[in-house]
Amino acid sequence: MAIELFVNGTLMRGLALHENLLGAKFLGQAKTKACYRLYSIDDRHPGMFEVSEGGVSVAGELYLVPDDVLQRVEAGEPPNLYRGPIHLSDGRVVDGILYPRELAEGHHKDISEYGDWRAYFAARGEA
Repeated sequence: MAIELFVNGTLMRGLALHENLLGAKFLGQAKTKACYRLYSIDDRHPGMFEVSEGGVSVAGELYLVPDDVLQRVEAGEPPNLYRGPIHLSDGRVVDGILYPRELAEGHHKDISEYGDWRAYFAARGEA
């Protein structure tokens, strides 16, 4: 069975881990509701978590991911990332990749103002 998966970091098209999504169907661009914070985890990948206030909308991509591809995606994720519910701006709830808040705050750079992993790197001149 396939699931819809929201990705907002290195799994996106053209980025380092996108190959792990080989066999998944790209459904299009998507945005979350404005209830997340976004952190740069050592400038290697983003870490996103839900908040009750002060959240932003995060840009990403939506895929239809079969079980075998999902296993490969999860096996290839960097440490501490995990699959959990993501609230999209259109009201749907899909699976997505999250990062523990307690590991992000006070340890990594808050990049929520960008709302987008690619925009963060573009602002740094690394797009």
